[in-house]
Amino acid sequence: MERHAYPSDLTDEQWEVLQAVLPKPKGGKPGRPRTYPLREIWNAIFYQGRTGCQWRYLPHDFPPHADVWEHFCRFRDAGLIEAVHDALRVRVRQAAGREPTPSAAILDSQSVKTPQKGGPTATTKARTSKGASATWSSIRSD
Repeated sequence: MERHAYPSDLTDEQWEVLQAVLPKPKGGKPGRPRTYPLREIWNAIFYQGRTGCQWRYLPHDFPPHADVWEHFCRFRDAGLIEAVHDALRVRVRQAAGREPTPSAAILDSQSVKTPQKGGPTATTKARTSKGASATWSSIRSD
């Protein structure tokens, strides 16, 4: 059964770019076959990233959220999420007629005001009036 397409789904061109970034399967004996297509795992990751939904709230026509989360963690730890982002950013910049990599960066900073006086004078505890204390008043009146 084919599922309904979401706006966040990878296009065929995007999938080709993404596949070029993914590491090739290791040689040797074949591993366990995939339960879910890798493209569907990536579609679920992009859906979650675009909508901001919790992993448990992924639509049921995606692979189970636990499998998607596990793949996401592996991809993140291996640096694949960043590599995919960089590869897709290059494509977007080229499609817009720009250089593949940015030539400038803008850094912003924010000042934080500090007290004029520092050290122990700024942290000395204020004295409290013993006359304002209900406990002290009851002891003195006896």
